[in-house]
Amino acid sequence: MPAMKKRPLLLLVLPVLAALALSACGGGGSSTSGGDEEGAIVAAIEKSATTSDPSKCTEFQTQAFNEQEKATSGKEATEVCEEEAEQQESPAKSVDVSEVNIDGETATAEAAIGGSALDGQTVELELVKEDGDWKLNQFLQFTKFNAKRLAKSFEKEALASEELPKDLATCISAGIGKLEQKEAEAVAFSGDLTIIESIAGSCE
Repeated sequence: MPAMKKRPLLLLVLPVLAALALSACGGGGSSTSGGDEEGAIVAAIEKSATTSDPSKCTEFQTQAFNEQEKATSGKEATEVCEEEAEQQESPAKSVDVSEVNIDGETATAEAAIGGSALDGQTVELELVKEDGDWKLNQFLQFTKFNAKRLAKSFEKEALASEELPKDLATCISAGIGKLEQKEAEAVAFSGDLTIIESIAGSCE
């Protein structure tokens, strides 16, 4: 089997928190109560996840976040983010933000994302304050993980994108459904595709 390209496959496994031209109380988002700082954090996450405006890539996401989710570095990561935001037709339908913890100009929060390929999962995010605005800085971990739901989402996204043959997509999906949480985090948040490539190799 030829080596699989890193970015397309990674994008199937780790659908990015997408976009942002939405008020904190509007759209599909679900806000938590709290002060202005907490409200700004919730708004940044909601706007990044539920719309498809390319400005989200700089207004609500740091360079480090773009590099992590796009599996590339430097200016290219932001350019890829903006291009893909323009092409995105179906961002997440809802975001439920909880467990917001603020420590100076750094914060963490959990986001349960509905209606995307991360449906059924909850992720912990780190945010930082840049020029007075809260921005997503990195994915930290799954705090709620469902391998079978992730596998189903993978297969659906793979078939819709036509990046992989149907039989291969189905076989890889079955392997993803057996992943341990730490393995899935290595793939999704660190760009380690050796696990997926091993699964694909067994599908030959």
